[in-house]
Amino acid sequence: MIALSLAEIAEVVGGQTYDIPDPSVQVTGSVVRDSREVEPGSLFVAFVGERVDGHDFAEAVVAAGAAAVLGSRPVGVPAIVVPDVQKALGALARHVVRRLGATLVALTGSAGKTSTKDLIAQVLRHKAPTVFTPGSLNNEIGLPLTALSATEDTRFLVLEMGARGIGHIRYLTELTPPKVGLVLNVGSAHIGEFGGREQIAQAKGELVESLPSAEEGGTAVLNADDPLVRAMASRTKAKVVLFGESDEADVRAENVRLTDSGRPSFVLHTPSGCSDVTMRLYGEHHVSNALAAAAVAHELGMSAEEIATALSEAGSLSRWRMEVTERPDGVTVVNDAYNANPESMRAALRALAAMGQGRRTWAVLGKMAELGDEALAEHDAVGRLAVRLNVGKLVAVGGREASWLQLGAYNEGSWGEESVHVSDAQAAVDLLRSELRPGDVVLVKASRSVGLESVAEALLAGGTEGEVAAR
Repeated sequence: MIALSLAEIAEVVGGQTYDIPDPSVQVTGSVVRDSREVEPGSLFVAFVGERVDGHDFAEAVVAAGAAAVLGSRPVGVPAIVVPDVQKALGALARHVVRRLGATLVALTGSAGKTSTKDLIAQVLRHKAPTVFTPGSLNNEIGLPLTALSATEDTRFLVLEMGARGIGHIRYLTELTPPKVGLVLNVGSAHIGEFGGREQIAQAKGELVESLPSAEEGGTAVLNADDPLVRAMASRTKAKVVLFGESDEADVRAENVRLTDSGRPSFVLHTPSGCSDVTMRLYGEHHVSNALAAAAVAHELGMSAEEIATALSEAGSLSRWRMEVTERPDGVTVVNDAYNANPESMRAALRALAAMGQGRRTWAVLGKMAELGDEALAEHDAVGRLAVRLNVGKLVAVGGREASWLQLGAYNEGSWGEESVHVSDAQAAVDLLRSELRPGDVVLVKASRSVGLESVAEALLAGGTEGEVAAR
């Protein structure tokens, strides 16, 4: 974080100081909520969780070098006490962002947020120092913590914004007001919570509503291929830039193809020129993500050649997202188990099909959560798609939703041994260990709550009976 005194922080957050001998002492380290991440000069933020109370670690973090604790009660060591720790954290982030000279880029969407955020950050790093959301810490706690990790030399701050209801993104943009806002898509993720795609679009569009006008430098980057996103142009006073496959897109791709290993290659078209891109990531769905990143970078002054070079060098920065690992025996394991929704499931299956040309393919799939009334139809559709893509074997893992996956495959014509329903991750591992052959490609994907990453980890690490259950 940029250096601030404890007195200044207390004033910004409206807090009262306790046990602070010298209020001029500065916070020069990171702002953290995990006591294990404390370093000299840190500010430790004490949240009260369901199982752990951060205040209990106050003495330990100060002993480890923390300048003070930001909490909701005195703790016997230097502390700034506030009525609401989350609101105080947000107020501090808002203050720091205003002090920074950085350009703030925010993005949202139903699918691909984290992968696209990672691409944007890697591209912009070629131009200037860039700070970005680690993993998918995109909520009212993770976002301000990311903003507070910026330093005086940060020129670009790239923030992923998630939403589980109307008003969530509006709140996040009030904490960290963006200059550039990107909306990727409106899909089915969390549709059970929102109630429909129109409600999702309403929530995601809060990002472009928050942008400054075009005259003030605001830019809304919108997906030309998604009608609900494209319609958001009417909800902003910012300059509108379109990306996608549409001929009307300002940034688009031509001659899209997949290499033999399943990596996308295309010609990037921007208003200032064209350049060839061959990505290190797997799956054609990354083309749209790359175009979104290219549109943002172009608006921030990068040339087509610079963007293409950066996109071709970019890798995956967040774990369990199309992580491709080849075992010594030639089996390739694709760990995409961080999360799942209908759009990302379809994209992952198509990537598996491209990677598995001439090889036997396995799709180890589990529940897609928070789909509400659409759950049966969406799981059925994914099972059907696996058959249409000629996936060698579908392994549906779990309870009711997994049975719907297998039912879809069965109804599409998978009547023999092409699909199987198993009860849990350990059963999936046992099946795979007994039947995998050298050269096979295995995709593992489900919603985060299912924990199917344990299947991929077991296949790569070996392990004994019961190890998956222990994980």
